[in-house]
Amino acid sequence: MTTNPEHKVPVWDLFVRVFHWSLVASFATAYFSTEHIDWVHKGAGYLALGLIAARGVWGFTAPSPHARFASFMPTPARLWAYLGQLRRGREPRHLGHNPAGAVMILYLLGATLVIGVTGHLMTTDAFWGDELVETLHVTTVDLTLVAVILHVSANLYESVRHRENMFKAMLTGQKNAPAQPTSSSAAKDRDSMLDDWPDSQPPEPAPRLSPAPATRRPRP
Repeated sequence: MTTNPEHKVPVWDLFVRVFHWSLVASFATAYFSTEHIDWVHKGAGYLALGLIAARGVWGFTAPSPHARFASFMPTPARLWAYLGQLRRGREPRHLGHNPAGAVMILYLLGATLVIGVTGHLMTTDAFWGDELVETLHVTTVDLTLVAVILHVSANLYESVRHRENMFKAMLTGQKNAPAQPTSSSAAKDRDSMLDDWPDSQPPEPAPRLSPAPATRRPRP
């Protein structure tokens, strides 16, 4: 999909942007305050839980289509097709989350929920000193840190690949619009590209088969 950098379209609403950077701040605060488990660490964890709860509600009620879970919830077929396109360097540009990015978002939401819940359980009398809960908490934090690095790397790749500053888009909420079409049929194609699952990449040509050699009829 070609883009028009001079024209922007709104994608991420204010709630999504505030949620995103607030979750980044709360995770970083909790991660770097683990040496002394005090009110800063606990407060950051409870803030993260509150953010996840609010995002869950917003994912079903948001007026912005790109904020709703239904707009980017990946199916196995979509994810597999996208990974195949990505492997061939033919992945299409998505205004919202692409299927691989959607899987990452869902993981980060779920992992943050697990981290927050296990962190809270570790402060209760029932689970104080429970090795299983503590191991689950620490392991999920480590896996989430790896996922965050992959997430940032993927956004850097997509910024270069599609010439779109993904980090700036999460600040402004706007992304480059598709290039203006030159015909009515192209306009229809452009409108379809605005969806989260655009058919913005032409299919690969089928391999050309050489004609079978003609068989010679036997002489009578």
